[in-house]
Amino acid sequence: MGGRMSKRPRAPLPPPERQNRSRAVSELLPAVGGAAFRRFGFVQSAVVSRWPEIVGERLAAVSSPESIRFPMGKKQDGTLTLTCRGAHAVMMQHVLPEITERVNRFFGYQAVARITIRQGEITRRAPKRVLPELAPAPVELGASLKTIADPELKAVLEALASGVANRPSLPQVK
Repeated sequence: MGGRMSKRPRAPLPPPERQNRSRAVSELLPAVGGAAFRRFGFVQSAVVSRWPEIVGERLAAVSSPESIRFPMGKKQDGTLTLTCRGAHAVMMQHVLPEITERVNRFFGYQAVARITIRQGEITRRAPKRVLPELAPAPVELGASLKTIADPELKAVLEALASGVANRPSLPQVK
C-alpha cells in the first residue's frame, strides 16, 4: 500500500503592501509611452520625433518610420519599416543606403541592417513655429527698465515692452 502524501494547509500569504500615495504624472508617463513604442517596435521614440533631422526635411515630408524589428535577443542588425507616400516609394528605393547610414549614425552603432518600404499615407507634421524677432525696447521704456537688477526679469520686461510697442494697434474690447 503506497503511502499517500497528506497536504498540509498552507499559511496564507500576507496581502501585498498597498501604496496609497499620490504619484506625479511624470512618474507614470514614461512607462506608458515606452510600452507603446516597444509594442510597435520602437526601442527609441526619438527616431519618430527626430525623423526630419535624421533624413532631412525633403525625405521626411514623404516618409515616416513605422517600426524597427530586431532579431530575437539582439539590439542590432534590425529591419526598419518606413511608410512612404504613393509614388515616392520607388524614389526612396534609390536612397535606402543613405537612409540606413543616417539612421545608424543617429543610433551610434549598426542598429539597422535593412529597410522595408510600405506605401501609405503619412500624417502631416505641424510646421515649426517661428518666433518673431524682438525689436529693442522703446527709448521711453528703456530708462525705466535700467533700475531692474535681475537680468532675466529685465529681459522679459524688455520683450514685453517691445511686443507692445510693435503692435500695429491696441486690441479693441467690445
